[in-house]
Amino acid sequence: MIIFNAKIYTMNDNDEIIENGYVQCENGNIIGVGEGFPDNDDERLIDANGCSLYPGFIDAHTHLGLFTSGVGIEGEDFNEDSDPITPQLSAIDGINPMDSAFEDARKAGITTVAVSPGSSNAICGSIAAVKTKGKRIDKMLLGNVGMKISLGENPKMTYLDKDSSPVTRMAIAALIREALSKAQRYMVEKESGDETPEYDAKCEALIPLLKGEVKAHFHCHRADDIFTAIRIAKEFGLEYVLIHCTEGHLIADELKGENAEVVIGPIICDKSKPELANLTPSNACILNTAGVDISICTDHSEVPIQYLPISAGIAIKNGLDFYEALKAVTKNPAKQLSLFDKIGSIEVGKDADLVMFKDDPFEVMSSPVMVVINGDEI
Repeated sequence: MIIFNAKIYTMNDNDEIIENGYVQCENGNIIGVGEGFPDNDDERLIDANGCSLYPGFIDAHTHLGLFTSGVGIEGEDFNEDSDPITPQLSAIDGINPMDSAFEDARKAGITTVAVSPGSSNAICGSIAAVKTKGKRIDKMLLGNVGMKISLGENPKMTYLDKDSSPVTRMAIAALIREALSKAQRYMVEKESGDETPEYDAKCEALIPLLKGEVKAHFHCHRADDIFTAIRIAKEFGLEYVLIHCTEGHLIADELKGENAEVVIGPIICDKSKPELANLTPSNACILNTAGVDISICTDHSEVPIQYLPISAGIAIKNGLDFYEALKAVTKNPAKQLSLFDKIGSIEVGKDADLVMFKDDPFEVMSSPVMVVINGDEI
């Protein structure tokens, strides 16, 4: 397949924009990108007629498929609130690819999502990055990309109702430290070869995090919780991403100083709980202006997945530059998920995930002209 006569936003590290170019795809990968038309021909030619071509959009934080749309309580599989420490849980074991929200995502040009367990627990489980096209989650999976850790109101209020710990921010942090410290000792004992420790599923699940193979995704809204996340990450040498970061705009200079990675959202929502008192749609702009690397998410189902482009549009309306908003749903989330070698830009060797728009992709009336996932037009 060759798509030609397109304005191509490559989103590569050179931020190259090709005014009139082509993209050639074969066997699910991009095999050619350039100006004009390729020398070699192809049996399937698609004239873009001057439309703009972007990498498939990426939502870096969702609960897609863990909360099946239109089902109710039977479809809620993202909060295992029977234990505040559950790193052994894996999102792929709860995702329902038949959830209609996957189709909604595809139709909006969203080709990859990070699916996270819910935020009721201090440590919640492994986060999966998946394509939005498929019937079997094993074939949609790009990899387990993070460990979900939650701070603040959600775990606090969950266990307050259960009359068990944690019911304070201090206890949440203490439980996280205890679990990470135990996993550190377990890892040392396991690797020493002297005596194999008794198998511990929780410790096993935390080893990739401690080794830096995946990042800690910290659910944190308030500034004090954000700093607690950074404190814990430093104590244990963790790579991390700050999820939601609602009060990030109040501490933008500090986050820049920490070289923090931030996923902002949901943007289209009300101040539904005390932690959101300082919610502002200007958060993305303020953090970006300060030099902080940001992505934009829906937190589906808090905001339906198909409104990711509209969320970026709201951020633009409140000061964020168009190109920076585009980065926030393509290359930035790909890098934060450690998947930029596969997705997030239009480059040779990467997955053929593409979305084409005739008009501004972030305008409320815009819909994709074409969506391609793994080289297949959907």
